[in-house]
Amino acid sequence: MLIRKPLVIACLALAPMVQAQANESWEGEAELGVLMTSGNTDETKANGRLGLINEQEFWRNSGEFSTKYTEADDETTAEEYRAELATNYKFDEQQYWFLRGNWEDDRFSGYEFESSVTTGYGNRVWRSGKRSFLDLSAGAGYRYNKRMDVDPDTGRDVEEDAIARLAAQFDYGLSENSLFRQKLSTEMGLDDNNTVSRSETSLQSSIMNNLSMKVAYRVKHVSDAPDDSESTDTELAVSLLYGF
Repeated sequence: MLIRKPLVIACLALAPMVQAQANESWEGEAELGVLMTSGNTDETKANGRLGLINEQEFWRNSGEFSTKYTEADDETTAEEYRAELATNYKFDEQQYWFLRGNWEDDRFSGYEFESSVTTGYGNRVWRSGKRSFLDLSAGAGYRYNKRMDVDPDTGRDVEEDAIARLAAQFDYGLSENSLFRQKLSTEMGLDDNNTVSRSETSLQSSIMNNLSMKVAYRVKHVSDAPDDSESTDTELAVSLLYGF
């Protein structure tokens, strides 16, 4: 049962993406950052991400897969894997229905994994050209998390809850070669009141052709984190990005 539910969540998000026709091209970007230091502390940091998007007349399909890893003095201090799949059905140029699935495995979060599936309404309330827009969305869904320990309040190692989701994405093309992006989201538990909020602020600038430099600052806050886990995680990443 523990394995089945995350698989169902992933399938629910993935199924509508088959609407993408074989002759429709996908666009994407691959991102990689590595930092290695030596001396008093031997440290290696690496982060990677693959983002894909497919635009059709009535459908917008996307997928994002990311990982990060940190090792200091031969000891792993950070290890995370994330996957997010989404599909939008466009009612018109602005309004759309969305279905989204998310799965995350953060070794140091206090959870074996976290997963959710949500659906709802979105609106591209502002758009200028191809690269600048503001998306707002609201919906509801289901969250299923597997803890590494037993919750002392419930006596269970599983968290299940109906959730409400609010999200926003603002993209602004500063020039032909640079892009500013702000992403915000919050998922609120309707029974346990546990709220998970995320923010990502990034700036990318083209170096040559399809190669860009990207700087991103990410924050994740969990209002009711497991014991021995921090409520807030922050990350500052510098990476190279290749668009295709």
